[in-house]
Amino acid sequence: MNKKMMLTTVALGAAYLLKNKESRDKLMNQISNFTKQTRASGQKSTT
Repeated sequence: MNKKMMLTTVALGAAYLLKNKESRDKLMNQISNFTKQTRASGQKSTT
């Protein structure tokens, strides 16, 4: 039951993002910033 609810939530979220360009762009920007921060902190810890 929980797996089905999670998949439904993901599907509804994806449908929302497909319809709303502004929300999609905002989310992609947040993901991009997060990956940049993760890479930057990963490089600092390896040196």
